Amino acid sequence: MRRNFICSVIKHERVVTTLEKAKALQPSVEKAITLGKEKSLHRYRRAISQLQDKSAVAKLFDELGPRYANRPGGYTRVVRLSGYRVGDGGSKAILELVDNQVLAAELAKAGAGEE
Repeated sequence: MRRNFICSVIKHERVVTTLEKAKALQPSVEKAITLGKEKSLHRYRRAISQLQDKSAVAKLFDELGPRYANRPGGYTRVVRLSGYRVGDGGSKAILELVDNQVLAAELAKAGAGEE
C-alpha cells in the first residue's frame, strides 16, 4: 500500500484519500522526494528498489528533484475535505505536493473559460 501510494503522489501530484492514511504516509512521500533531489546512481537504485516503478522514479529525478532542490523540506501538505466517504464514513483529505502543476493547470483552464 505504501509503495503504490507514493507512486500515485509522484505521478499525479495530488491524491484524495482518508485523513489518517494521508498523515501516516506523508513522511514516506517526503523521504522519497528528498531521495530524488540529488541525481546519483546510488540514489536512483535506492528509489527503484523502494518504489518498483521506473516511470515514477524517472519523474522523481527529472521533474520533482530539480523543482525542490532549494527547498529544505515540507514538499507536501494535507488538506482536509468536508464530508465523509459514502461507504465507511471515513474522513477525506487531499495529500498534494506544495508547488504542484495540477492546480496551476486547473486555475488556468478556469480562467480561460471565464473570458
